[in-house]
Amino acid sequence: MRQEFNILALIKGQEHYVFVYDDVSRPALLELFREQAADSSLSFNWFDAAVLTEKAWERARAGDGPTPQRGI
Repeated sequence: MRQEFNILALIKGQEHYVFVYDDVSRPALLELFREQAADSSLSFNWFDAAVLTEKAWERARAGDGPTPQRGI
């Protein structure tokens, strides 16, 4: 069976955030967004987390994988 990966990327000036995940690890990805948004040493903020969470939801609805838990 072939494993498929999803990629979400965010470019903020000189910083690049690239997230590679499969459908099973989507909940962990959403948790990572929350952790990084709470980290004041990063430029990744709550708006970024919300946008990328919505993108992950869109991909989940478009695919056949498990649905992520709602919320940030």
